[in-house]
Amino acid sequence: MDNTQARLQGLWLPLITPFLDGALDETSLRRLLKHFVSGPIDGLILCATTGEGLTMDEEEVERLVSISAHEVADSGGGLPIYLGISGSDTRKLVSQLQRTANWPIDGYLIACPYYTRPTQEGLIRHFSAVADATGRPILIYNIPYRTGVNLENEAMLELAERQNIVGVKDCCANASQSFDLLQRRPADFSVLTGEDALFFSALTQGADGGITASAHVLTDDFADIRDSLSDGGLGDTLAKWKRLARVPELLFAEPSPAPVKHWLWRTGLIDSPEVRLPMIPVTKGLARTIDRELETRATLVAT
Repeated sequence: MDNTQARLQGLWLPLITPFLDGALDETSLRRLLKHFVSGPIDGLILCATTGEGLTMDEEEVERLVSISAHEVADSGGGLPIYLGISGSDTRKLVSQLQRTANWPIDGYLIACPYYTRPTQEGLIRHFSAVADATGRPILIYNIPYRTGVNLENEAMLELAERQNIVGVKDCCANASQSFDLLQRRPADFSVLTGEDALFFSALTQGADGGITASAHVLTDDFADIRDSLSDGGLGDTLAKWKRLARVPELLFAEPSPAPVKHWLWRTGLIDSPEVRLPMIPVTKGLARTIDRELETRATLVAT
């Protein structure tokens, strides 16, 4: 494998997309970006599942990408931006790559084809065609409980030989498969967990980082887990993780990103917790639970 891109690692944020009265909320988007690009994250994913990309039209996606790239550039940092795209028609996916060829992004997060459930050979051919259609790096998104198909390790390792397939967002929900991949992957192939609740354990097993929706909140604490493990402090890091582990549990108690948006709205980072159908806002019960968690943590900080 001869990838020219730097290995992807660390804490990546699959950014939510703020809406207001049915439209892209550009004011809240800019506020979010200013908040996060100045913080400890290592990369941004736009318009993926957490970003409700499947509910957005092409003009909205392009506008979101343009604003995000502008804010990152203004920050003076080189924070990489990946665009989440997906589909079950390989030709249409190739067309998406061609339409976005001149957009200010650094790479793509591309999910396995959903619903059609192709064979492993079909998956290899699908991602090979996609890789041939762009010179940008590609992260494969393997999440069989959403797509209906699991990209198994033999196929994954074959695809890892391609120069611009640089890693995987791993949500395979099979601990043995994940650990096997970590042992056998090429040196330049990144494994980033997409399971927020497994962020700590994945890092202890050798994962390069995580794409973590829960890191929208308490971002510094998630980054502290990343840094503490890098420094070799397993015992101290486990204690920190025990204090943080309830957050992913809360934020995935109902379909994402509604709980994340409720938390961000309560803290003033976005002006509305609005989501687009078929997503709906959090229930009153979960809203109360999140509000209590915020109050508890505010009290702990104050003391």
